[in-house]
Order: sequence, then C-alpha cells, then structure tokens
Amino acid sequence: MIDKNFAKSEEKVSLLGFGCWGIGKSMWIGAEDAESKKALHKAIDEGITLFDTALVYGNGHSEKLVGEVEKESGRKIFVASKIPSMKYEWPAKDSSTLKESFTKEHIIKSTEQSLRNLKRDYLDLQQFHVWNDKWAEQDEWKEGILKLKSEGKVRFFGISINDHQPWNGIEAGKTGLIDCYQVIFNIFDQSPADKLLGFCEENKISILARVPFDEGGLTGTINEKTTFPGGDWRNNYFRGDRKKEVALRVEKIIEDTKGETGSVAEAALRYLISFDAVTSVIPGMRSEKNLLLNKAAVEKGKLSSALMEKLKAHRWIRNFYS
Repeated sequence: MIDKNFAKSEEKVSLLGFGCWGIGKSMWIGAEDAESKKALHKAIDEGITLFDTALVYGNGHSEKLVGEVEKESGRKIFVASKIPSMKYEWPAKDSSTLKESFTKEHIIKSTEQSLRNLKRDYLDLQQFHVWNDKWAEQDEWKEGILKLKSEGKVRFFGISINDHQPWNGIEAGKTGLIDCYQVIFNIFDQSPADKLLGFCEENKISILARVPFDEGGLTGTINEKTTFPGGDWRNNYFRGDRKKEVALRVEKIIEDTKGETGSVAEAALRYLISFDAVTSVIPGMRSEKNLLLNKAAVEKGKLSSALMEKLKAHRWIRNFYS
C-alpha cells in the first residue's frame, strides 16, 4: 500500500483509508458486524492504516468496532474520529453560533467518550464534524484543542468541512491549529481543486477526500431501477429522477475513461490520488471484496494528465443532500 506523510509530521498514513460510517449501521441498512470486522481486519492485513470514524456513527458503534479490531490485530493504526455539533446539525447552519455548537467542555467530553468507545488513550486525529468559518477567530475551540493536545489525548486536529463548501474552513486553517481537512471531493464535485488544495499544499495541511464515489453514484451500479432497503438514507439522496440522471452522466465518464481504467469506480479513486495535495481517500467499505477492488485501483496510480484534463468536463454543481 502506498503511504504519504500526514500534515507537517513524519507520520505515514495509507493513501487508501477506510471510511467507517457504514459499519456504524444506523443509517446504512444491511451492514453486519461480522462482515464489517472481517473487512477491517483485511484492511489492516493489506496495509491500510488510516481509519475514519465518528462519535455519531451508530452512536459510538463504529468506534467500538474499530477499537475491537485494532486490539485483536495487535497492530497500531491511525484512528480519526469526529465531534458532533451540540445542535446535531449537518451541515452547520450559517446562523449557528460557536457557543451553541462547540464549547470547550463539549469538545473535551466528546473526545473522551470516543476514547472510551475505542478503548484508546489518544486519537491520532480528532475533527469537528461540521464547521462555520465565522468561528475561526474565537478562542473557545482553540482552548479545547490545546487542552486535549497538552494532555496527550489528541495528536492532530482537523475539520470535516460542510457538504460542498470546501472554502468553509480556510480561515480556521490560517490559525495554524488545523492539521487536516476532510472534504467531499470526486469527479462530480471538483470544487476543492479551486482553492482548498492550493492552500493545503502551501501550509502542509492534509486532505482526506471523502465521498469519492458520490455515495454510490460513481460506482457504476446506480440506475433508474436501483432500489435500497427501507430506512436506508440513500433512498432520499437518490430520490426522484436523480438515479436516472446519475446513470446518464456516468455513461459519459465511462466513455471518456475507457482504455485507461477498467471501471468508473477505478477512475473515481485514481482521479483523486492524481492530486498531490490528497493525503488519503476514504471510501466507505463494508466487505472484503470492495476493499480489495479499491486497493487494486489505488495501486494502479495516477491518471494521465490528458485524462485529468478531460474529466474537468464532468464537474456537476448540485447538492443531493438537501
């Protein structure tokens, strides 16, 4: 597995990370703990070191599985988690205040709960699960970070940037306290390349590229006949004519990438690793099969500059979360 330096440190993390939302089960119907743990163990065996979870993924269930597998494997992994807003809102509303969202006490209490779930003494990376850059100059969040770092409970701190708002975090980054941004980045949403990636390269801030497959849209498996189990949140994400529109756009991507990639999913991953600013790509993975396919794709390396230029035409500005 290819490794890259994390932020300004000499710490190495795998270019392919493991997104742990799905294994929390609460919003992804069909996840089974036994299969999830097999996939986690296989990931460690295959050299994946970065695992991204959150306190709210299954109300701590995802964190507990990651912690169990780390102990069972006997190997050290790089664990990232997230602090939910006190308002439990995604994304953070523009009207929300820092006092309503992330007090110093909440930052510390949430982190300590995550550590209990993981059965760990420290987190490698802790992140705000949402953010509003209006808060950047306020002191309370800074005090929370500095206290956790001084006590050895957090090594690095970051922001999981609001959906489709890659600019919303840059002001916080200017404080020098942010080591990493997690951001939606894929062939459809190319907006992080506008400003965020350059800012991160200049300041040696890591990028975790989330939603590389557009919640499944860029796997080539979504069409107008696709169904999801009742209660699965993707029924809303792909509601109405969205599945049909996604399928039509994916057909055009397949046409443009054939000859250089074997599938649209491979193209989606290799597109992201072609950006030097990207430290790790973190697709959700709940099975060994998908894990191995994703690993094989990443290990094929970057796309050609000609194909990268061609893929610019597939940028699609929209928000299916709303």
